Amino acid sequence: MTKIAIFGVGLIGGSLALCYKGKPGFTVVGHSPNPKSVEKLLKRNVVDTATTSMAEAVEGADYIFLCVPVGMLEEYVQQLVQLPLKDGCIITDVGSTKASITESAASFVKENVYFIGGHPMAGSERHGVEAASSHLFENAFYVLTPAEGTPQAEVDRLTELLKKTKAQIVQVGAREHDDIVGAISHLPHIIAVALVNQVRGYNESNPLYQNLAAGGFRDITRIASSEPMIWRDILVNNKDVLLKLLTDWNLEMSRFIKLLEQSDGEGIAEQFRVAGEFRSQLPERRKGMITSLFDIYVDIPDHPGIIGQITTLLGNARINLSNIQIIESREDVPGVLRLSFRNQEDADRASELLSGPYAVHV
Repeated sequence: MTKIAIFGVGLIGGSLALCYKGKPGFTVVGHSPNPKSVEKLLKRNVVDTATTSMAEAVEGADYIFLCVPVGMLEEYVQQLVQLPLKDGCIITDVGSTKASITESAASFVKENVYFIGGHPMAGSERHGVEAASSHLFENAFYVLTPAEGTPQAEVDRLTELLKKTKAQIVQVGAREHDDIVGAISHLPHIIAVALVNQVRGYNESNPLYQNLAAGGFRDITRIASSEPMIWRDILVNNKDVLLKLLTDWNLEMSRFIKLLEQSDGEGIAEQFRVAGEFRSQLPERRKGMITSLFDIYVDIPDHPGIIGQITTLLGNARINLSNIQIIESREDVPGVLRLSFRNQEDADRASELLSGPYAVHV
């Protein structure tokens, strides 16, 4: 039996567990220092066994996945290497910064134990083990960042294991990973938070900002609602990369300031043109660092039971609804219902189903 130990069985850890649990030749053990969390893992049938003991979790483990916050990774690795790990054991993580943990782990991982940094570039708008799914990693990139000197045979062994998640495995250097992920994920989160806080400041003297900041503004700043403590650790851990990226961002903003000062309409149009051209070349419908949402908007009359009718229609058609929000609902004014789905196929099916009795806008 191949034993997999998972520390931090939340969305990512739980989804990894479900990729292997019940498969022939695998046994999955989950670890949490909280006895109530251990009970929950067993009750939800996410792992084969669960324990509060680190030693018990790693005993005989072939693979150890650290799915804990970035700020705790080094501490966990240091504790693990003090335990009697199985020869050939591979320790890996799922953090979104790789250079610091890959370099520090290489300095204290013992002989015949290997640390290989990992980062599954998939997520969900939901959190916790309740949101875990064996399909989370399908068609997503899963990045591995082995330290220099790591035997390729061990990287290949971990790669073969991860192929069972149906992710696309990519191998890059840890610092290259942090540069890229910093630009496509960490920087956008900072920008979204700064933009929301800028508008929040204006709103203190004029509440109309908040009242009108619906629709597109709410959508493009969605990631500003990410978990504060998780992002605190990520940004501090990747600060050198982000300081450079923010300098480059300020240069981009300075360019727009100059274009506006000069009333350079052609220059502004050119900025939108080249941005649109590049964006059109980005992959569509592939899972990435920032979770895609597949939304449709439904005009609904204001009468009792209408939302129940819509959810019943979707349920009878076996269409999974991820989230639901009433955007507008006033007496004698049609309401707008935003329905969110986890994939484009469900959104398309729902749009077709509801377009008959309701007005649907994608």
